[in-house]
Amino acid sequence: MKIALIQFNAGADKADNIARAFDLVRRAVENKAQFVLLPEIYNFRGDVRDKALVAFVSEKIPGASVEPFMKLARAQGVFILAGSVFEKASPAGPAVGGAGKAYNTSVLIDARGRVAAKYRKIHLFDARLGDQMIHESDCFRPGRAGVKTRAGKFTVGLSVCYDLRFGDLYWGYGAAGVDIITVPSCFTRTTGQAHWEVLLRARAVENLCYVLAPNQVGTDARGIAAYGNSMAVGPWGNVIARGADDKEEIVYAQIKTEEIKKARAILPGINRGQ
Repeated sequence: MKIALIQFNAGADKADNIARAFDLVRRAVENKAQFVLLPEIYNFRGDVRDKALVAFVSEKIPGASVEPFMKLARAQGVFILAGSVFEKASPAGPAVGGAGKAYNTSVLIDARGRVAAKYRKIHLFDARLGDQMIHESDCFRPGRAGVKTRAGKFTVGLSVCYDLRFGDLYWGYGAAGVDIITVPSCFTRTTGQAHWEVLLRARAVENLCYVLAPNQVGTDARGIAAYGNSMAVGPWGNVIARGADDKEEIVYAQIKTEEIKKARAILPGINRGQ
């Protein structure tokens, strides 16, 4: 299967972000990609400290950020990961995380243009970068469980960005026998330079599966730079494709079920899901 990682520089204009992301996905499909993956929060990367703004850009799924990709997937018979969007949380829903917040939700669209699965980011990024504090928990509710689905011949486990640091989520996916782990991200330059590659490769190695991680580039409204370096990692931990650290681009790779079988035949004790 030919896959395409969309390395994207989203801004504060939601409509513009969706239009530009759609153009990149369309170009990838025209170049014969069968599974196209967008990064985390591709639909809005403004100042999320403004709770009113977060509420304004949040939407039910499917909504304006997902529906164009559903139509494209249906028309072209491809799979599309709508990296993550701000999903409106029902006021009547679970109180975990507090009222007035959104979910950071990844959506996998199948080749018939349907929402095959949606995953709500469990681990929220609360961190200090230099003299700035980032508190995703101020605007997002945490999800509660991992989600797996299928893309063609491949079983897929969904995750988002900061989840990457929490191995138990991926251990569960490994136990379920997933072939691909998706990690749409807005990984920062500070943490990315130190940990991005080693964490992605570790998740591939410990589960003997592909890890597909489209990342953002550029600087957001708070002055926080994303790392780029979108990456596809093979089931033996080898980096099979990698983006630059400073530009929007489409990163292509080929993934094969045979490579997964080969790795698991060498280390059958790790092949927990079979």
